[in-house]
Amino acid sequence: MGKKEVLPRLKGPADLKGLSSEDLDLLCGEIRQRIIEATAVNGGHVGPNLGVVELTIALHLAFDTPKDSFFWDVSHQGYVHKLLTGRNDERFDKIRKSGGLSGFLSREESAHDAFGAGHAGTALSSALGKCLARDLNDGDEHVVAIAGDAAFTCGITLEALNNIACSTKKFILVLNDNEWSIAKNVGAFSKYFNELITNPVYSRLHKDAGNILSKIPGGDALIKFISKAKRDTKELIAPSSIFEKLGIRYLGPIDGHDVKGMVSFFEFAKTSNEPIVLHLLTQKGKGFPVALEEPEKWHGSGPFDLDTGTPKQSPQGSPPKYQDVFGECLAGLAKDDERIVGITAAMPSGTGLDLLEREIPDRFFDVGIAEEHAVLMAAGLATGNMLPVCAIYSTFLQRAYDPIIHDVCLQNLPVTFCLDRAGLSPNDGPTHHGLFDLSYLRCIPNAIIMQPKDEDELQDMIATGIRSGSPAFVRYPRGEGRGVERKETPVPIEIGKAELLRDGSDCSIWALGGFVDLAVEIATKLEATHRLNCSVVNARFVKPIDEGLLLSHARNHGSIITFEDNVLAGGFGSAVLETLEREGIRLPVKRFGWPDQFVEHGDSVSSLRQAHGLDEDRIMAEIERFLDLKRHSASSLIA
Repeated sequence: MGKKEVLPRLKGPADLKGLSSEDLDLLCGEIRQRIIEATAVNGGHVGPNLGVVELTIALHLAFDTPKDSFFWDVSHQGYVHKLLTGRNDERFDKIRKSGGLSGFLSREESAHDAFGAGHAGTALSSALGKCLARDLNDGDEHVVAIAGDAAFTCGITLEALNNIACSTKKFILVLNDNEWSIAKNVGAFSKYFNELITNPVYSRLHKDAGNILSKIPGGDALIKFISKAKRDTKELIAPSSIFEKLGIRYLGPIDGHDVKGMVSFFEFAKTSNEPIVLHLLTQKGKGFPVALEEPEKWHGSGPFDLDTGTPKQSPQGSPPKYQDVFGECLAGLAKDDERIVGITAAMPSGTGLDLLEREIPDRFFDVGIAEEHAVLMAAGLATGNMLPVCAIYSTFLQRAYDPIIHDVCLQNLPVTFCLDRAGLSPNDGPTHHGLFDLSYLRCIPNAIIMQPKDEDELQDMIATGIRSGSPAFVRYPRGEGRGVERKETPVPIEIGKAELLRDGSDCSIWALGGFVDLAVEIATKLEATHRLNCSVVNARFVKPIDEGLLLSHARNHGSIITFEDNVLAGGFGSAVLETLEREGIRLPVKRFGWPDQFVEHGDSVSSLRQAHGLDEDRIMAEIERFLDLKRHSASSLIA
């Protein structure tokens, strides 16, 4: 008799309702294997998804999506939800790849995805908004926010908690407590949740309630009695939970891998006429031993060997990653200057700051998923004669925009921001692409904005920013560098000074970062195929732009071409146009960058560039058309 398979038979969440306990146990194992096999090929958020298998099944057993809504914080733990909502097909085989499913939830992808997300801390506020819409429309649907313990280091989450009880009577919060975010959780809330878990009053009352629900008919009425008794009497022997002080009924801790038990609690939560939080305990990486042993490493993983879990390494001798070059450089500079400190928002290894943590731990600060706080804290450090360096991904720094303007740049404080993942983060998609930072930073007074062409120049720019005495931003891409030789000691660059790589007279090409090599190649081709003598400039500084060199080239070249790994709107090319306009210079300018749209996820940087006309062949064709149009326009004027 063949092996019984459950997952292939499921066409949607309604098919879960008739499954036996045995089938549900089989399903959990099949889902975990499906996730492990897909992520072994594509990479992805392994640990978070393995940890919520039973939780997701229980949610779909107790609620009815898409009428009922699930608001998943970050939503990177939505793989199980996808498999249960009609997406267990070839798209899942290519998850995070071109033509495959997104690694996050997306309203465009399924009606079962009530809310898309990619950053932490969004679930409670968005779910409360959906509750208010339901209440205003006299609806009866249920809204469930599912947030990990790390979400409670986010200010937005705390702001939502402050508003829930005074805004709606029906709100279900599932606290998925696995004790880990990307790195080990930090701060008072992490300690507080641990105290809730270990508090004998909470544990005993939960155990009693669970026993009653599982063994005695009418469990709903009894759990109401127990909950009331808990609220009325526990103050005598233990402080009430912070949730209850905020008007939200607390139940927990609850076994987050017991499907039947969770369904009972969810059914009770549906009857509650006051906001309620269910505190679930789960294991991040459950079912995959290597993920359990190293939860930080397996929060998000690249492709790996299915049998051993060993990551599929880059070929031997590959260049170092930019994040590692940053980490080594900052640790070295910090050894020579006791004023230098490093700050991260829950991403020590992802940014490379874990090296500083190991070597000089008293000058390393991980504030949790709290980018606004990180920037404000850095501003305060700067007023104390320290030289803070904030290492925050480009996409996450968006969350701290007001403190950047109001607290750092307005006061012209010497905070250096190192923006990893500037440009594309291909597999993660639009929530993680760093394509907007040049535009959102360039308009801020006092800001110095740089982008290196290679890892040696990155080191020089880090030193430049730290020694500048002003707010400085260094952006660099995800992944490996170019493999250039690095100086032993970084050398600060003259602020606002571009680097002339090739001197010409016909056309001047200005490029940033990873487009510099492409600019050199295109200039070489233009000379070979069209006998055009082109200048090539490594712009280096977006602000202040090298006006002297730019204006000189504008007066001595027939046209200017710009390249940037940023949206065109408001970016580097815009800075060039604005500089020429201010000086009254009219000159043909062709800009290359990302379009005015959210760029999808894809296989690689090169595949996404090709999809959006930024590969070498398409760029070359566009430049040829641009230069032909320019000549035609000039000949018409002469005629």
